[in-house]
Amino acid sequence: MELVLNKLTKQFGRKTAVDQMTITMKPGVYGLLGANGAGKTTLMRMVCGVLNPTAGDVYLDGKRAADLGEEYRSLLGYLPQDFGYYPDFTAGEFMLYVAALKGISPEKARIRSKELLALVGLTEVSAKKIRTFSGGMKQRLGIAQAVLNDPRILVLDEPTAGLDPKERVHFRNLIANFSKDKIVILSTHIVSDIEYISDTVLMIKDGKLIINRPADNIAHEMDGKVWRCVVAKEAAPAISSSFCVANLHHGDDDTVILRVLSDELPMDGAMNEIPTLEDLYLYHFQNDIAEYRGTK
Repeated sequence: MELVLNKLTKQFGRKTAVDQMTITMKPGVYGLLGANGAGKTTLMRMVCGVLNPTAGDVYLDGKRAADLGEEYRSLLGYLPQDFGYYPDFTAGEFMLYVAALKGISPEKARIRSKELLALVGLTEVSAKKIRTFSGGMKQRLGIAQAVLNDPRILVLDEPTAGLDPKERVHFRNLIANFSKDKIVILSTHIVSDIEYISDTVLMIKDGKLIINRPADNIAHEMDGKVWRCVVAKEAAPAISSSFCVANLHHGDDDTVILRVLSDELPMDGAMNEIPTLEDLYLYHFQNDIAEYRGTK
């Protein structure tokens, strides 16, 4: 199976949300990273056929998704960022309702719903109304409905939002098992989730694809650019204002230890550190983060 996004573009008035994006995907997990407004959700909605592209096409095994129509949609599973629920439905009722919308037979729907609710840890509350659920429970229900039809292509927009650390680990294991012969596209602001889950990292900035690389060696781009700086407490603000600081904590004495991202030696005595995906993300989006914090 091969999913190809060919020069995919989406414009809203004068704003180009996605700009001629070309990606070839085979079975595996593709993690989307980017700041708010980078174009991640718009891209995912075009993959799912919710939005029509301004230009470009989506192809599945050489055929245009638009021409495949219902055949293509039947292969999709989708969890939008703002997923809507009927609050007075029980979890079980909601799963059967979604199954009916997807054309799954009632008998198969009952079996599949029971299996998936158990898989996401909602069996004991399957008869309770969704309005009584916590945010994390609703998110788990959203993940369950997305895979009801055993999709070949699974698109998850912020699937770990609202999940506690234990639930996120469980989710990562679910995706690892699910993705063996399927294409999974997911976005999240939790960089560590992308690092643990993804086979390939796709980084998007201002609607453009800036990185498309295997996850296991992507951080090597930051080799020689991540530094450990130990400074006196009063010197820390000057370092923070001059460089991108990924982390800061206080030492045992009157010192501050900073993790600095810089192409050049930031100060005498700075030592190189092993880079992470989060370092790479901060390096590329430091201006966006600074603007968000109001420091620029």
